Amino acid sequence: MSLVQPSQADNAARYKAKSDDDVLKDCAEIQGLAAAISLKILYTHRVKPKTIFAGSFLGKGQRETIAELVEEYEPDVLIFNGTLSPLQQRNLEKQWRVKVIDRTGLILEIFAERAQTKEGRLQVDLAMLEYQKSRLVRSWTHLERQRGGAGFMGGPGETQIEIDRRIISDKITKLKAEIDKVKRTRDLGRKSRERVPFPIVALVGYTNAGKSTLFNTLTDADVMAKDLLFATLDPTMRRLTLPNGHDVILADTVGFIKNLPTQLVAAFRSTLEQVSYADVILHVIDVSQEEWEEQRKNVISIMHDLGIEYEEDERVIEVYNKIDALDDEVTSTAAGPYVADKKIPVSALRGEGLDALQDAIQKLCLKESTPFVIEVPVWDGQAAAWLYEHGHIVSREDGEENISFHVRMNEANCGKFKQKFPYRVLQE
Repeated sequence: MSLVQPSQADNAARYKAKSDDDVLKDCAEIQGLAAAISLKILYTHRVKPKTIFAGSFLGKGQRETIAELVEEYEPDVLIFNGTLSPLQQRNLEKQWRVKVIDRTGLILEIFAERAQTKEGRLQVDLAMLEYQKSRLVRSWTHLERQRGGAGFMGGPGETQIEIDRRIISDKITKLKAEIDKVKRTRDLGRKSRERVPFPIVALVGYTNAGKSTLFNTLTDADVMAKDLLFATLDPTMRRLTLPNGHDVILADTVGFIKNLPTQLVAAFRSTLEQVSYADVILHVIDVSQEEWEEQRKNVISIMHDLGIEYEEDERVIEVYNKIDALDDEVTSTAAGPYVADKKIPVSALRGEGLDALQDAIQKLCLKESTPFVIEVPVWDGQAAAWLYEHGHIVSREDGEENISFHVRMNEANCGKFKQKFPYRVLQE
């Protein structure tokens, strides 16, 4: 059970700037984060401090009010929707006599529970160690009692283990080495895909925007898709055959969230690098949310941190999802001024708008290709079939002896064709 205490930001200025609606939205989000790891919320208390105190964050009166709430509800953990320094966290725990975790700690807990792949688990471990290094707190056993043990450092029965700085530093060094090793393996996998090569289409967006539902609908996969924050953490890839018969690799990625802990931005940078290498970036936006514009801006900010100049990047397609939850009048304007192939309204749940989306993906992939004219003897069906499979046939001219194919494909496939078939290839 938990007592959720949403304070609103990391400094007093940001608190004062928040409207009551913003405060309510923040409360709803932190409650969603708590629900993501099955915590029962006993009470939500909102405060808007005028001054941030170095030793305790909150003033004396606010702390005493919360102390009374803790005594009344007897929670196992109090979640503070802000960033606490190690000193602030220890002082609040001492006064309130309850385990306190801040927003960063809660998100790290979610990641620890959800990560499935080896790299995902390593990155979570690294992020948690970096977070704990200055705190030297015991393992995350305050949540293990409720969900059977899901932290990375020990399980139930190990609640008294104290981790000193030297041990943490040694663990961090080892984890970074393991992550580098996994990263090199993943880079080799990416290079092998480049040799295939299939274009990479990456799904990005705010957490719970419907990326995994869209992924499942397009690829007939069964990736976990629930109405939960951070339902997907590990990147998943599947082959998708577009209507023109060409294949792409669709990649589902971790959802973004505002004020993403710096430890996770750094630790998961290697996972998110596939977005940087993608041929197409689908930014999935949940337009059924009142704050979808703010969520869109948060995703754009994180993408900028990854080195992606969002506004100028031609690879980006904005997918305005969950139009099934909107009124018809709102649906018609959900994506704002319509820009062909760049803003696509869809319902991943019902499959609406997916034809237009796949058409936009096709056109964007073709932009990266080069037009060629290739003459193939009429008797060589193998060469003709190869062109249909690996290129986009714009047109063909059938002669008595040869067929002239006007085809678009990337340079790598053109080189493969030249190695495999001894026919003339001209660039248009």
